Amino acid sequence: MDAAVRSLFAQVLGPAFDALPAPLHALHVAQGLHWYRGDVEVDRGTGALSRLVAAVTRLPPAGRGPLCVEIGASPHAERWTRFIGGRAMPSRLWREGDVLCERLGLATFGFRLEVIDGAIAWRVVRVRVFGVSLPSRWFTGVGARESAEDGRYRFDVWASLPIAGLLVHYRGWLDVG
Repeated sequence: MDAAVRSLFAQVLGPAFDALPAPLHALHVAQGLHWYRGDVEVDRGTGALSRLVAAVTRLPPAGRGPLCVEIGASPHAERWTRFIGGRAMPSRLWREGDVLCERLGLATFGFRLEVIDGAIAWRVVRVRVFGVSLPSRWFTGVGARESAEDGRYRFDVWASLPIAGLLVHYRGWLDVG
């Protein structure tokens, strides 16, 4: 694939992208608009600060059930809308150098992606809220892992903050074939 038309994730991950398991590769190489269906389980924090932060970043409600994800992808940016528990959780992703940026609600995260044992590990390296940079050390409890199992794309996303505690932990699968 020509570098000018490589998918966003292929650009960020470089040569490691080509060795990803088929479900991860298929989801992240697709361009244009695609819908994926699966199942998700969501745990949420219960404290007042946790609920406030979750509302500002449009995190999904607690529960278990069907999941639908709409991804609009081009080589320059992607729009993901996750439909969980009757609510939409939209985000926008783009690349800044070797960092994958994601805007979720009022927050913009910068992630360093790494392929470890055939899975993609997401680690926060920077965060901006209202355009103000926050210390990345506050976000060591935020991350994600994408993997493949039983021919399905699997995801595990977690977010905990000092003082606020657990914001959200959601995990599940999508059919991408």
